[in-house]
Amino acid sequence: MKTILFNLFICLISVSSFGQNFIQGKISDNNGSPIAGANVYIKDTYFGSTTDSLGKYKFEFDKKDSGILVVSFIGYKIFEQQINKATNQTMEVVLEESSTNINAVTITAGSFDASDEKKAVTLRPLDIATTASAQADIYGALNTMPGTNRVGEEGGLFVRGGEGYETKTYMDGMLVQSPYSSTMPDVPTRGRFSPFLFSGTVFSTGGYSAEYGQALSSALVLKTNALPEKDMTSIMLLSVGGGISHTKRWDKTSISIDADYTNLYPYFKLVKQDIDWKKAPESVGGTIQFRQKTSKSGMIKSFVSYSHDNSKLDYLNYEMATQQLIKLKNDNLYINTVYNEMLSKNWQIMSGVSYTYDNEAIHINNDQVSTSLNDYHFRLKLTNSINEDINIKFGTEVINSNYLQNYHVFDTDMNYKTNFSDINWATFAEAEIKISSKFAARLGGRMEYSSLSNDYRLVPRLSLARKLTTSSQVSIAYGVFHQAAQDDYRKFNNELAPEQASHYILNYQYSKDERTFRVEAYYKDYNHLVKYETLNLPIKESYTNQGYGYAKGFDIFWRDRTSIKNSDYYISYSYIDTKRDYKDYPIAAPPIYAAKHNFSVVYKAWIDKINTLIGVTYSVSSGRPYYNPNNPVFMSDRTKPYQDLSFNASHLMTFLGKQAIIHLSVSNLLGFDNVYGYSYSPEPNQNMEYQAYPVKPGAKRFIVLVFILSLK
Repeated sequence: MKTILFNLFICLISVSSFGQNFIQGKISDNNGSPIAGANVYIKDTYFGSTTDSLGKYKFEFDKKDSGILVVSFIGYKIFEQQINKATNQTMEVVLEESSTNINAVTITAGSFDASDEKKAVTLRPLDIATTASAQADIYGALNTMPGTNRVGEEGGLFVRGGEGYETKTYMDGMLVQSPYSSTMPDVPTRGRFSPFLFSGTVFSTGGYSAEYGQALSSALVLKTNALPEKDMTSIMLLSVGGGISHTKRWDKTSISIDADYTNLYPYFKLVKQDIDWKKAPESVGGTIQFRQKTSKSGMIKSFVSYSHDNSKLDYLNYEMATQQLIKLKNDNLYINTVYNEMLSKNWQIMSGVSYTYDNEAIHINNDQVSTSLNDYHFRLKLTNSINEDINIKFGTEVINSNYLQNYHVFDTDMNYKTNFSDINWATFAEAEIKISSKFAARLGGRMEYSSLSNDYRLVPRLSLARKLTTSSQVSIAYGVFHQAAQDDYRKFNNELAPEQASHYILNYQYSKDERTFRVEAYYKDYNHLVKYETLNLPIKESYTNQGYGYAKGFDIFWRDRTSIKNSDYYISYSYIDTKRDYKDYPIAAPPIYAAKHNFSVVYKAWIDKINTLIGVTYSVSSGRPYYNPNNPVFMSDRTKPYQDLSFNASHLMTFLGKQAIIHLSVSNLLGFDNVYGYSYSPEPNQNMEYQAYPVKPGAKRFIVLVFILSLK
């Protein structure tokens, strides 16, 4: 859970305590509905904040004579009012809509957005952190959203029939090539980053903007925080580790440093695991964030993250009938620097560079495999707001990918080396046009070139939206998306063409009084998927682009923050029908990760009397397909349904005169016996049947207890 719990602590402190010099209040429209994402600040200073999903804001400022409070939000007239800065105060503001934006329509098809003021708010950082089943993981929380498939033995995001690699993560517009931690077979991975690093989280389940590419199914776009409000130092003690965090804020500059250590050995000694760990997972890492205001509208953000992971286990490979001692070490470094600036009233520039280094060293018995990635990403984007109705953006980016794998076979003392480099260049342009107050369009295109496959691709992106009432609208989206074949295939055949998916989306959304209802139907057409005869067969011709497939279905989402006092809940349901003829599949069939039905209920409540935030999540999925060699019909068997009931609680308290928090998280509280799939023996027994072995989690439950103390 690492540094996320520091930030959960900070957030809860802000809920229940206030500084000596502050202004707070609520921003709403003429109908009394709260406005989320509005900018609230003291004019000609760096003191300010943005409103939350309830339209509320609060921030501290210097004690000086007076100042001007400014409130701004797209589609509304700017509000300004003189205030007395020498006293604490509460100010409620009603914004007046601009004449060109009354009942304005916005594009919503395919996206769940956590802060973008032009769309309905669905998930905030605190939402992600307190989703009980997520165990403080961004991707775990998103797995409760419609359109996702929970794949317990792998983790990550499997979206609308797509594999996990088909979802790409962007931080401040820059690609994160290794967003997940390395992991052992049948052990789920986790995201590397805390959700509280980010002020906005846009999760696109399809039909996303031309600005982003190299993702067949989904784009997760994360926007990091700006300057923190104040200095903060905390220490954390976990049942599985600990850490320390410090933030220093100056007038125009800030720096935050986090360090953490995790070791699951003590926990595994207390809670029996079905996995034969020889060395329990151990991790050490940290992050550094630097922020520098360059002008009233300009800022440089730099982010550095490093982690080292180490583990070892005895793995019984049923399909090969062998016992394998697997050792895993991983080193990951991610550096991201972006610069944003308003060049003029209507023009904005964004430029950035990111670097990913990921080295994974695996020992399988005495054989050794070392895989290294060195990836660079450069981006330049210009945005021009011609007027309130027309906004255009265009830019270019270069991704330089370098792959190297060394494989040493102990028995023959042979070394095998595979490597390649690819420069993927892309340019994009897109316009958002409000044709009227009830009709909007987003038109764009993207051109990509790969030096490895030596081909150009020009693809369209289109979204249209029509306002039905002041609270409801319909949207459609279409787009063609490409993604380079996975490195594990390109290392043998570097002439493989990019895989392709075409998205067709129809969306209806109703949002009023902190209640949101959303239903979305989709169809995805896959082409040029990679097929092979045998995985890891080092023969170039055995890897082709002859695969294909489809995915179709619908998603339903309901969220209510109003009906139950101090509570928030949402319900999601997804139906999917999908088949693929890819990899070594003999025919088109449902992939092993695709459950036809997925249902989740997430509930959270703040209990004032005991100063505690609680969360409960219940998820259920229908059985997933798996290959049974005893059944002549390929991929026709199904696992039993998956169920999970998880709980967490965060209690705010005072310890030795300092503010502190105790956090408890329990997954699969009722101990459901979940099965993710089956492995089979390579040879039949005396009854001419292949023996089945279930793939299960290492333990039925995972429990974490955390104590966090604020030093200042």
